[in-house]
Formats: sequence, structure tokens, C-alpha cells
Amino acid sequence: MKIDKILSFQDFSKEGPVKTDILKSEKFNIVLVCLEANQEIVSHPEPYAVFFLVLRGRGLFTKDQEGFELEENSSIFIKKNEPRGIKALERLIILGVQDGH
Repeated sequence: MKIDKILSFQDFSKEGPVKTDILKSEKFNIVLVCLEANQEIVSHPEPYAVFFLVLRGRGLFTKDQEGFELEENSSIFIKKNEPRGIKALERLIILGVQDGH
């Protein structure tokens, strides 16, 4: 799938972050997460590992209790049950590849 096709799924809301499922399968899921500047997903654990790739923008990602500032073409991997959070420093589009769940 070309990046333009993936970006065609982008959706933003003033109400909060928007997650769009692009592909769900038994082994993995692909999602697109869009946050307006200053929107946040507070740190929380999830029962699956995830790989995040920043497609557009810049954000602060927390992994356990450590913070990482990522920008376009940067990525981070977070293990199963490891607390994770995201704060958009500017309008942010993230591709997420999750373990199947």
C-alpha cells in the first residue's frame, strides 16, 4: 500500500485523538492514529506490543516512564503490557502495527 493511500485514512477531531483501523488480522493489526497539536493519549498499558512510525508531525512518546521526542520518519517499539502514551507537539499522524488482539 502506498503512503498516499494510507494517509487517505487520516481523520482529525477537536474532541480528541482518532484511531482508524486499516487492517485487522489474526497475527497483526495496522492502525492510523491522528492527534491535533496538544492532544494526548495518557500513559496506559496495553495487552499487545506495538510499533509506531511517525508519518507526519512531531510528538512526545512515553514508554514505561521514559519520554522520547519523535518526528517524521522516526519510530519506537513498545512491548506488551508496557505503559505507553503520546502527546502531540504539533499535528501528528502515526502508523501503528500491533500484535493481533
